[in-house]
Amino acid sequence: MKIMVTGRHGQVGWELLRSLAPLGQVIACDRRDLDLSRPESLRAVVERLQPDVVVNAAAYTMVDKAEQEEELATTVNGAAAGALAEAARDAGALFVHYSTDYVFDGSKEGAYLESDATNPLNAYGRSKLAGEQAVRAAGGDWLVLRTSWVYGARGKNFLRTMLRLAAERDALNVVADQFGAPTSARTIADVTAHVISRALAERRTGAFESGIFHLTASGVTSWHGFASHIIDAARTALPVGAIAVQSVKPIPAADYPTPARRPVNSALDNTRLEQRFGVCRPSWQDAARCVLDEALEQMGAQQLSR
Repeated sequence: MKIMVTGRHGQVGWELLRSLAPLGQVIACDRRDLDLSRPESLRAVVERLQPDVVVNAAAYTMVDKAEQEEELATTVNGAAAGALAEAARDAGALFVHYSTDYVFDGSKEGAYLESDATNPLNAYGRSKLAGEQAVRAAGGDWLVLRTSWVYGARGKNFLRTMLRLAAERDALNVVADQFGAPTSARTIADVTAHVISRALAERRTGAFESGIFHLTASGVTSWHGFASHIIDAARTALPVGAIAVQSVKPIPAADYPTPARRPVNSALDNTRLEQRFGVCRPSWQDAARCVLDEALEQMGAQQLSR
């Protein structure tokens, strides 16, 4: 079996190379192979590779910059997703695509269901919603996995930023009135591999149904809660003096304005994913511990090399 993965150098794409390897031959593509800003060029790549599964982990992810580049974000996250879905459909392949909590406006009090009305607050959310709609319109066999607050031991993300700032500053101010489930790229990749295995079995028996599913770690915290967890772990694991920060102050989002508005509530209900595919999700704390072990090992090595 051949599995085509886009975004090989991204946080999720990188982890997928490991998680999907037991299922078959993984063909990893980067921007040199696939230019998602040119959706018309994507079909030829899928036709040449003839994969059994296409996993689209590539995306425009610069949330604030998307406010000025909404057309490009929508091309990459919307039109390109649709083009890949159409090509996968015509190749008879299962298509797996990632979306985001930002398709919701965050006004709901409880966790969002897949069936809840979407209403993105920012350009990035609108571009990802366009991708969901394009994948659905393409037809074929597809799965859209919505996730939230993605981080990993590599790339640009909240966890790595907090570790860097904690080593440089005496105090940090972190937003405490936005809530969600920090979800590691490793968790997303591992669950994706499990879901694909189950979905392929369903296809063989004719029981497969396309759909949107929420995929996050379990539990909910604030950005401040996540930052505090990261810094506590770093202070325990690293040599004395490696962490400079003495206080992590909770602040309202209004005190930290950004070009793109963020939802207050990003909690996603995963019941549908669990029931359909038999998924057992880790808590956000347990998942973070695995990533922190790797990130702190890197950080400690850097400290020793100075």
